[in-house]
Amino acid sequence: MFMHNKRLQYTVRVSEPNPRLACLMLEQFGGADGELAAAMRYFTQGLGEEDPGRKDLLLDIATEELSHLEVIGTIVTMLNKGVKAQLSEGQLAEAELFAMVGQTGTSAKESILFGGGPALVDSAGVPWNADYIDTRSEPTVDLRSNIAAEARAKIVYERLINITDDPGIKDALTFLMTREVAHQKSFEKALYSIENNFPPGKLPGREEFASVYVNASQGEGDMTGPWNSGDQWERIDDLEQSMPIDQRDGKASVELSSSDMAALSQMATRLKSDVTKDPTTGTDLGAGPGAGRTKQLETAE
Repeated sequence: MFMHNKRLQYTVRVSEPNPRLACLMLEQFGGADGELAAAMRYFTQGLGEEDPGRKDLLLDIATEELSHLEVIGTIVTMLNKGVKAQLSEGQLAEAELFAMVGQTGTSAKESILFGGGPALVDSAGVPWNADYIDTRSEPTVDLRSNIAAEARAKIVYERLINITDDPGIKDALTFLMTREVAHQKSFEKALYSIENNFPPGKLPGREEFASVYVNASQGEGDMTGPWNSGDQWERIDDLEQSMPIDQRDGKASVELSSSDMAALSQMATRLKSDVTKDPTTGTDLGAGPGAGRTKQLETAE
C-alpha cells in the first residue's frame, strides 16, 4: 500500500518560467533513463524477488524513485506555469501565443494536448513505454542493469544541470543526481553480496572458450591492455589458422529425412542459377547517367 506525503522529498525553487527548459526536463520524467522507468524497473523486480534483503532494497528504491518523479514533474510544472496559463486563458495575441508554443521545443500537438502539464513523454515527445524496462528476473543480471541505469541517469542529470543557470533548479537536480550515486552504491553492495555472481546465471561457461580474446578487428589502431592480454587471456591474432575456434570444419549441417532430402534436391534443381548466361535486365533497358556499367545493347540497323 502506498501513502502520499504532500511535501516533496526535496524542495523545488524555480526562478522563472522557461518552457524550453521544461521540455528538456521531460527526459527525466518520461524518458528511457527517467524516474518513472527507474521506479517501474525496481518495483517489478522487487515483486518478483525471492531474497528478502534484495526485495526490501528494490521496493525502498522503487518508492523513492516515485518521489523523484514527483520532484522532476513539479519542476516541469513550475517552468510551464506561464505557458499553461496563456494557453488556457488566451490573453496574449495570436502571434505571441504561437511564439510561446514554439519556445517549448515540442510539437504544437503536445502543447495543445498536454497544455503545459508534465506529460509522460521524453524531451522529443516520444511517449513513455515499458520497453525501457529490461528486467530478466535473474538478480546478477538485473542488478548489473540497475547499476548501469543509475549511471546513465546521473549523466543525464549532469547535462541538465549544465544547461541551466537557475540556482533552484540546479540545486534540486544536484540532489536527484546524487541519489543516483547512492542507489548505484546500494546495488553494487547487493550484487557483491551474492557469492559467485559472475558469470550470471546457473550454467557455467565452457572453460576452453571463457578466457579467449579474438582480435577480430585488425589493422592500424590495434591496442593491447588488461582486457585482451596477460595471464588471464589466450589471445587469437591469426584468424586463418585458428578459425573455426572449435577445430571443426566450420560448416553448418542438419540431419534430414529421405523425403526432406528429395524435396530439397528438387528445389535446388528448380532454382539453380545458370552462370553461363548474361540476361538483359531492367537496369540495362532503363540505364541513364549515373547508372554505372550496364550491358551494352546492340542497336538495330
